[in-house]
Amino acid sequence: MQIRAVVEDDWPLVREVRLRALRESPEVFGSSLAREERFVESHWRMRLRTSPTWVAVDDDGTPRGLVSMIREPGSPEDDRHVQQMWVAPEVRRQGVAWSLLDAVVRAAAEDGARTVSLWVVEDNASAVDLYVRAGFVRTGERQALPRDPDRVEERYERHVDVAGLAAGA
Repeated sequence: MQIRAVVEDDWPLVREVRLRALRESPEVFGSSLAREERFVESHWRMRLRTSPTWVAVDDDGTPRGLVSMIREPGSPEDDRHVQQMWVAPEVRRQGVAWSLLDAVVRAAAEDGARTVSLWVVEDNASAVDLYVRAGFVRTGERQALPRDPDRVEERYERHVDVAGLAAGA
């Protein structure tokens, strides 16, 4: 499995894996398949221009995972936010999510961030377990899931070791 940063011209690949994620795991995202199926090429390109994004691709070129990093509005200037994290069911528990998170944490450190944060739906035990094992801790911030106010998501945060990155750790 290869984790690779994508560029604007990779928008069809990103669209493919994002729509698959929304089809197969609709309950964990704040968006919906119906909404994102309406996005046109210019929207996908804009997303990739404004948000560093990585795709996990297997040996035959099939995308198996996706993650992006943003500066979340209202968050501290030195925080970077994990967005649209997803791994295909057939490759879960094989280290793909760890590798995608590592790409975000490394890029956040290179960008001068001190923390990386994310929102996770409370009842998504697998994701909560992954993030806690990856060093994320609860912040106590909670909010209703935007597209389903009956569900709650919680914010988690991980400190970034900028010194370790500089030392090559």
